Amino acid sequence: MKNHVTVGVDGSPASRTAARWAAQEAVLRKVPLRLVHAVDWPLDPVLPGLGRRSVDRWADRILTEAAQELHGRHPHLEITTRSPTARPVAALAAEAADAGLLVLGSRGLGGLAGFIVGSVAMSTVTATDTPVVLVRVADDRNGPGTGSGSGSGPGAGASAEIVVGVDIHEACDRVLAFAFEEADRRGCPLRALHGWKMPSAYSYVPFFDPDNERDIHRSVTHMVDDVLLPWRHKFPDVNVSHHVFMGSAGEHLVRASQDAALVVVGRCERRSPLGAHLGSAAHAVLHHAAAPVAVIAHG
Repeated sequence: MKNHVTVGVDGSPASRTAARWAAQEAVLRKVPLRLVHAVDWPLDPVLPGLGRRSVDRWADRILTEAAQELHGRHPHLEITTRSPTARPVAALAAEAADAGLLVLGSRGLGGLAGFIVGSVAMSTVTATDTPVVLVRVADDRNGPGTGSGSGSGPGAGASAEIVVGVDIHEACDRVLAFAFEEADRRGCPLRALHGWKMPSAYSYVPFFDPDNERDIHRSVTHMVDDVLLPWRHKFPDVNVSHHVFMGSAGEHLVRASQDAALVVVGRCERRSPLGAHLGSAAHAVLHHAAAPVAVIAHG
C-alpha cells in the first residue's frame, strides 16, 4: 500500500533539509517515514579510496544520524531506513514505486536565482510516476504547514497557501487531487493559476480586435472553472481561488511561490530523443521557485 513518505538522504545539508520536510509531511499524513541512502558501489565519487565495508559503515552512519535527529523532532513518528546498492536514480525510483510521496533535497542559490537541481534529482523526477517534492536548503522553515520547527520566512506556518498550475490541455486530475488533498490536510487556501497565449495565427493579423482577447480570456476562465468544479465539491472545506492570465505560466507560478508553502505542477509524460520532457512551466518552477515544488505526472 502506498502510504509512506520516502526521502533520499546523503548527509548533505540539502538532504537534511529534505528529511525534515519529509518528516513533517509524514506527520501530517499520519504515515511512516522511510529514509533511503543509495550506495553506488564501487563508483561512488563521494567516497574515493574506501573499501566496501567502510562504504557500508558510512551509509549506516548517515541513516542513523538522520533517524536520530528526526526521532528527536517527532518522537511518535515511525521511521525506517534502507540502503540499497544501486545507482541513486534507479534506487530512488525503485523506492518511490511503493511510496505515496518521494522527497529530495536540492541546493538553493538564494532569492530568485533558484535551485541547483542536480542530475540525480532531475532524472529521478522523470523516472517515477510517484509525486516528487524538491526541497532546497532555504526552504527549511516551518515544514509543511505545521507551524513548528526552527525556521521562519515566507510560506511558513499553516496560513500559507498552496499554489497549483492548471493545464486545461492535459489530463490534470492527478495534479489537482494532490493539490486539494495537501490544502485539505494543512487547512490552508489553494490558489490555481492558468496562463494562456493567443493563437499563433494572430501574429499575422494586421488589425487586432481587442474583443477577441477578451472573448478568449472569458472562454478560458470558464474552462478553468469547469476543471476545478468537481474538486471544489469533493473538498468543500478548501478555500479555492483562481487566476487566469495571458502570458507565461512558469513566470507567474515562480512569482506566486514567494508567499507559498508549496507549489504543485504537472509534468509532461512525452519523451524526446534527449530524454523525458518536463514542460516549460514545470522546468521554470523547478529551477526558480522560492517554495518546495511538488511535481506530478499528468495522467
